[in-house]
Amino acid sequence: MENSEYILQPMNCETNLLSMPDGSSIFIKDNTCTVTGVYGPIEVKLQKLMHDKASVEVIFTPVKGPPSIDNRVKELYIKETFESTLMVSLHPSTSISINVQEMEDSGGLLACSINSSCVALINSNLPMKFTVAAVHCMIDKDSRNIIIDPSEVQLQNARATFTFAFDNIKKNCISCYTTGRFNDEELIESLKKCRDASQCVFDFYREIVKKYAHVIT
Repeated sequence: MENSEYILQPMNCETNLLSMPDGSSIFIKDNTCTVTGVYGPIEVKLQKLMHDKASVEVIFTPVKGPPSIDNRVKELYIKETFESTLMVSLHPSTSISINVQEMEDSGGLLACSINSSCVALINSNLPMKFTVAAVHCMIDKDSRNIIIDPSEVQLQNARATFTFAFDNIKKNCISCYTTGRFNDEELIESLKKCRDASQCVFDFYREIVKKYAHVIT
C-alpha cells in the first residue's frame, strides 16, 4: 500500500475466519501475523462488573511458551487503545473480550495486533467512535534515519522503536509504545511520519470492508 512517500510492508487480511467469535480477523503484515477473535457484549464476571459501561478484556497468546511480561504489556496497550475507541456506555454491565493469537513475529507485532483487533471489532459490528490504525517505525543507529514499517533485518540495527496508534477522524495519537534511546525531536518526527503513513492502513481497512459491505459510510 502506498501513500505519497510512504510504502508499508505488504498487508493482507481476512475476516470471519473463526466461527465462534462475534467478529474475527487474520492480519498479515510481511511475515508478521496475528489472529483476533472478539466476543461481546457477553456476561461479565462479578469482580469486573461496571454498571455504567462495558468492561474491555484483552488476552494476548504468544505463538509458543507461557505468557510473558512483554505479552502483558501488549494486552495493556491494546486494552487502553480500544477502551477509548468502543462506545462502552451502550452496553453496561457486560464485557467485551478481545483475544489475540500471535502466529508469527518478524517485527511490528504490537501494531499488527492492534490492526487485527480493529478489523475484528469492525467485523463484530460493535459500535465504535472511530477506527484505529497502528504504525511501527525505528531509528537506525548508524544513519539515524527514521524507517517506517521496518523489516526484521532492519530492526537488528535499531537504536529505538516506536508503535503509534491513530484515530481515523483527526489522526490524533491514541497510544504510543517506545523502546530504546531517542530525543524529543526524534519522537516528534517519528510521530509525524507514522501519522502520515497511517492513512495507508485506513485505506486498507476500507478495501477489506468493501468485500462484505454494500454501503460504506
